[in-house]
Parts: sequence; structure tokens; C-alpha cells
Amino acid sequence: MGMSIGIVGLPNVGKSTLFNALTKAQNAESANYPFCTIEPNKAVVPVPDSRLDVLADLVNPQRVLSSTVDFIDIAGLVKGASQGEGLGNKFLANIRESDAILHVVRCFDNDDVVHVDGSVDPIRDIEIIETELILADAQIVENRIERLAKQIKADKKIKVKLDLAQALLDHLNKGLPAATFEDRDTDLGQELFQELNPITAKKIIYGMNVDEDGLVEDNEYVTRVRELAEERGARAVKISAKMEEELVGLEDDERQEFLDSYGVTEGGLDQVIRTGFEILGLISYFTAGVKEVRAWTIHVGWKAPKAASVIHTDFERGFIRAEVIAYDDYVTHGTEAKCRAAGVLRVEGKEYVVKDGDVMHFLFNV
Repeated sequence: MGMSIGIVGLPNVGKSTLFNALTKAQNAESANYPFCTIEPNKAVVPVPDSRLDVLADLVNPQRVLSSTVDFIDIAGLVKGASQGEGLGNKFLANIRESDAILHVVRCFDNDDVVHVDGSVDPIRDIEIIETELILADAQIVENRIERLAKQIKADKKIKVKLDLAQALLDHLNKGLPAATFEDRDTDLGQELFQELNPITAKKIIYGMNVDEDGLVEDNEYVTRVRELAEERGARAVKISAKMEEELVGLEDDERQEFLDSYGVTEGGLDQVIRTGFEILGLISYFTAGVKEVRAWTIHVGWKAPKAASVIHTDFERGFIRAEVIAYDDYVTHGTEAKCRAAGVLRVEGKEYVVKDGDVMHFLFNV
């Protein structure tokens, strides 16, 4: 499994610039005018993980494969998008399948960069986008209600789901996101949400796009967004899209020197992916052999057979046992053979809960 992040925001807040920089793919035109992105842009990005590089140095495999994240960038949304204004509304289906949303909001002043609403106000901008997403979800629920109403004659049990869908619609029509719908965690609520996949039920990362000065010290805009995120139980990440563009193509040493010059420890890609892993409850385990060293993404709490399924479903179906070495133990001893000799290679069964950084080898039979 991988992680997918949909990028939303008003036009001209730096979404496409950030997308280009984060993905190291210059396939989303960046220009100083609204609606420069007119088609959804997708890119697969390797998850940065220094542990993978360390293991590769120890094992010297034929290839090294990272976990990946899908970034999906759509045209900027504007007020009235749910009613057909602008272009971004046409592409909401592309982010409905995302695991999380990166909401890019402008947090800097620059008279040379046009703002679609004429002034910089991140809280207003956030409210505009979130209102349009709520209205887009309401349309999906309305369509579902119409279908359920037609089915109710043939199956009276449908009425319970119809009533729940109507309650969700009423909730959305009050301007409230699906994430705060009180019945979402019931069995029927989970079933309905799985069918509808509401955008406003997804985890949010506010990407605060700042200028170079804003990287060093929080400005007023950043402070306000952080306060809003804290109120809503969301996460906020400070990023300079301009700086991220300048990082593209730099070697690791040059990249770190560049970051140090701005007084920051990690780039925007690292921050967004790390935060995404945290809010979605994701971790990585590794497989290490002469053919490849590879990272695999799973959910916190997955047991060994389920974790094995991300390699191949046969691994879960025919799971026998797993050989496990903790990452630190592997680094300490240097090879699988030395780990085995030192007694730090463990044999685990079906009930073993995989830990972040485990180096694993699965035995199975189908």
C-alpha cells in the first residue's frame, strides 16, 4: 500500500509551484495568474527515509526501492466552485480517493503576486475552500439519497441507511465537515462513508506557504493558521514553495547546506510526508537481501500476516512465520548472519504486531 495526498487551495497560492518542487517533476505549469493548472496532475514520489540508505550501504543490493506517495494537484478552487465557478470543481473526483488533503494557503505579502481575492487573508481563504468542499460533499450525498429512495420500495432495510444519509446531508448543510458527523463511527456510518468517501472526512494538513523571511520566524498569518489548526485538531506545516523549487536537483550535501542557510532542518517534502504518516497512522518496515532493499508502508498495529500482504496477497494467505530483526540491531551487527549469531533475529508468528523499522523475512506456503 502507499499513501496519496490531494493538494487543494485557491488559485495562485503556490500550489503548482509546490507540486513541481515536491515531486521534482516540472509537469504543472506555474504562472502568476489564476487557473494556470487546468488538468489534474499526479506524480509518484519516493518516501525519504535515511534508514533505507543505511541498510543499502550494509547489504549492497542490486537495487533500492522506497515506499511511495501519490501527490495529486488539481486546479485552484474559487468561491462558487461547487456551482461550476472556476475549473477546480471539475477535478474534485481526483482527490476524493486521496488518503489525506494538503490545503495550501498563502501566508506572505507580495504585491507582485496576484491574489484571486485581492488581499492576503489565510483564514478567509481556508473558509472559502472548506465551504466549497462541504458543498461538493453535499451534492454527493444528495445523489446517494436519490438512489436510496428508489431502492426503498424493494428493500425496507434501506430506510435506516436513507435516514442516516439524510442526517449527514443536514449536517453538511449546516456548514459542518463530514469529519464531525457524530454517527460516522457506527457500523452503518462506516459503511456509508466508505460508499461516499467524503472529502471533508479526510485528515487535513494545512500547508502554510511563506516567503524566505517567514521560514525563520512565524509571521502573523502563520500564527493564525496554527491557532485554527489547533482548534480543529489538524496539523499545519510551514513551507516555502519558492525555496522548495530551489532545492530541486541538489545533491544531499548541497541540499542540507542550503536548508541550514535558511535555519531549517528539513524540506517541505519531508515535512508533508512525515506529517502524513503520523496523521494516518502509517509506519515502514524493510526487507533486505542481495537483490533489493525495500521499504513497505503499513498501518500501525498490523500483525505480521497483514503486513506481508503488501508484498503479495499469497504471503498473507500462506503465512507460516516471520523472521524479524529490529533496525537498530541490524545496524549494530551489520549483517543478517551476524544478527542470527548474536541471537537478535527473532522468529515471530501470526500474532506479532510489526514495529516501525523492523527488517523482516516472511516464510509462507500456498
